[in-house]
Amino acid sequence: MRKPLSAETKAIVKSTAPALQQHGLAITTRMYERLFTEPDVKAMFDQAAQESGEQPKRLAGAILAYAQNIDKLEALTAPVMRMAARHVETGVKAEHYPLVANALLPAIRDVLGDAATDEVLGAWGEAYWALADILIGKEEVLYAETDGNGQPEGINPA
Repeated sequence: MRKPLSAETKAIVKSTAPALQQHGLAITTRMYERLFTEPDVKAMFDQAAQESGEQPKRLAGAILAYAQNIDKLEALTAPVMRMAARHVETGVKAEHYPLVANALLPAIRDVLGDAATDEVLGAWGEAYWALADILIGKEEVLYAETDGNGQPEGINPA
């Protein structure tokens, strides 16, 4: 578990909310372009949701909500639980989080250009890993309650 986010990090992330509201979809679209250079990773995602733009829109909304609520994360409990459950359903594991970080942070810089200063990207890197730690913890509990494939114990999806 990482150290709690500093007030400065939270303030920087929160200050990016207007840019995320305006450019969030472009950022997540670019992130998926970067992420999908790995065929194994691309195969984990519902490509119909990518093609329709649904998944990039959902992720952009989640990132914006995180930025807006970074100082009151309890407001995100229900969405985080839904995200963790979906990750377990689709087989997301802790080892996938660095891949997303390595796609998301450069995508922010790609889209925002000079506005994505080292300070902004540093704060978002810390914030990303704080959220990733929360999700990984929730997912570990959910995996422990399942057969390891996202199915409740005793349920055979055949």
